[in-house]
Amino acid sequence: MNSSIVPAAPEVSPGPRVRTWGRVPYAETFAAMQAFTAARGPDTPDEFWWVEHPPVFTQGIAGKPEHVLAAGDIPVVQSNRGGQVTYHGPGQVVVYPLVDLRRLGIYVKEYVFRLEAAVIQTLERFGVIGFRVEGAPGIYVNLADPLHAGLPAGPRQDPFAGLAKISALGIKISNHCTYHGVSLNVAMDLAPFHQINPCGYAGLATVDLATLGVHVTPEAVAAVLIERLAAHLSPPAAA
Repeated sequence: MNSSIVPAAPEVSPGPRVRTWGRVPYAETFAAMQAFTAARGPDTPDEFWWVEHPPVFTQGIAGKPEHVLAAGDIPVVQSNRGGQVTYHGPGQVVVYPLVDLRRLGIYVKEYVFRLEAAVIQTLERFGVIGFRVEGAPGIYVNLADPLHAGLPAGPRQDPFAGLAKISALGIKISNHCTYHGVSLNVAMDLAPFHQINPCGYAGLATVDLATLGVHVTPEAVAAVLIERLAAHLSPPAAA
């Protein structure tokens, strides 16, 4: 893998090193994340890896084969992240934070909350309101009015009623250090999501910014997402 390196957001100091890998196979990136995490020590700087993957379905460690309805020509790769099956493909921004939680002084639940907060703030920057759904990590939007409305009105027997998933999370913690991360759908072919039960939920709708009428480049979205992640995941500056 060959990357370019861009600085973290200038207002965050010290910030993680940001590596831009471009479009790289998922399995290759997975192996590189494992190697980086295994080799790092207490003084290893944190890094964010920004990538785009060719079409691939990835299964979480507890992923059930029946949630892959019809893989077709798209490969299915077993991963060691949490969660069930998801799809990665062109037009999706994927950022893998490789951070030391001990250095941040936080635990896994807080880490997930900060990842989701960064995505919500990124969507807000582009005029979209994002929501959490309890017990279902990731970020969702109200399809009826994603730019203005709150959660859909009425009874909520189905927690996903009226919502579509725009961002997926999957993480792995090894010796207090994170890998895998977060994906955000920008302008992609959403059809492959119909070939799976996304994140293990049958019939769960998925959406991207383009479908919501927000036409922006993945590069622009990645810049904001990385800035927001850096704000939430950079250790405090030394006094």
